[in-house]
Amino acid sequence: MPASEVARAEDIAARLSTLGLTTRVEAHADYTSIEAEVPEALPASAWREVLEVVAEADRFGLLASSLTGRTLWAAVRKAVPATGDVRGPGRQQ
Repeated sequence: MPASEVARAEDIAARLSTLGLTTRVEAHADYTSIEAEVPEALPASAWREVLEVVAEADRFGLLASSLTGRTLWAAVRKAVPATGDVRGPGRQQ
């Protein structure tokens, strides 16, 4: 993953940690995910900051269940490598 995407994912995780959330970062084939358990005691005033942070990701969401609690997630896409010719085989001149 290019440095800019690594930096984005690490920045999101660090900023969520600063807000008191424990984060997990995991690399996948097409994206890097950041997850954080959201405690019930998270003040309403902190939610605006949390949403501002995850809005910098390419995708984000919240999984909530009575069994597992609340998990906030964000995903930063990896760049698609550029190709020299996108016309495909047999179409080159």
